[in-house]
Amino acid sequence: MSGPICFYIPSHITDHIARSAGRLGLDAEAAQRTAVASAALRQQRRALTTTSLSAVTAPLPGKGDRQIFDDENRFETGVRLVRREGDEPAPAANVNAAYDGLGATRDFFREVLGRDSIDNAGLTLQGDVNFGDKYGNAFWDGTRMVFGNGDGQIFQDFTRDVDVCAHELAHGVTQYTAGLIYTDQAGAMNEAFSDIFGACVDQYVQKLDAGEHNWLIGEEVMAEQMYGEAIRSMAHPGTAYDNPVLGKDPQAAHMSQYVPDGDPHINSGIVNRAFYLIANDLGSFPAAKVFYAALLGLWPQAQFRDCAYLCAEQARILARDGKVGRHAPQTVRAAFREVGIA
Repeated sequence: MSGPICFYIPSHITDHIARSAGRLGLDAEAAQRTAVASAALRQQRRALTTTSLSAVTAPLPGKGDRQIFDDENRFETGVRLVRREGDEPAPAANVNAAYDGLGATRDFFREVLGRDSIDNAGLTLQGDVNFGDKYGNAFWDGTRMVFGNGDGQIFQDFTRDVDVCAHELAHGVTQYTAGLIYTDQAGAMNEAFSDIFGACVDQYVQKLDAGEHNWLIGEEVMAEQMYGEAIRSMAHPGTAYDNPVLGKDPQAAHMSQYVPDGDPHINSGIVNRAFYLIANDLGSFPAAKVFYAALLGLWPQAQFRDCAYLCAEQARILARDGKVGRHAPQTVRAAFREVGIA
């Protein structure tokens, strides 16, 4: 089953870095390679926008095992298998980080949401490290999670932050459930669901809840000189970064800031903010249960209002069943209205 190629770092950041790296004394060649490679992969994504009948074909049962590949700094995937499920830790830290991150995400989906791997049938989790030469991004390519090393000046290895692993794996879950197309509001929801589950896995690993979490996405992959910045803020979209290297965060936090035909990463902030508000009232994992149940009912061209309606309906059902607080439907409706979705 194939789907869209979904990147962790959006194009407006990679393009800004490529334009500004040289004059800022950074590794301009690495920045250019990342931008060019990402653009080429996006072109592949645009060529794969049609839905295959495999999307509605029941998957074969699997074991939910992990396979980690070393791409040996080539711009290709699946180069060399270096760690399988149950193997002893590898010498390379990023191999083990990918293995542990994918395992934690698998465990979160199973224990909190009752899902068996990406396809709910035990699909093998394939992760690739050392993709490309100082490649400053990570992505889901429709079948596997792929992580670059970064250049060490702007980004560090993308396996360093568990929410990167969780974010990319969650794109796979969306692919196997709602199949949200990667444009407009459906594309923004595609990105938002990955940020939502990524943040929840981060809390699952750190044993935190909504009030203790920083609600930052990607802060742990920032290099030392970029400390304090992040890729996105779910609490305050549009504030994650503001500097000459990355530019200024353009993410929307309210429908009044919605960008028609905009990058899904920009408009995803609206749904991210709604989830943040809900999580701070219900708790992160009860909120995740609401959004996961809604995801199962969404469809490829669904809109924000569809998501809001299904979240409220699922909150009502989950409250009736004693799985979330009695006031969950009201909390969900209020949060979506606060971000301009009604």
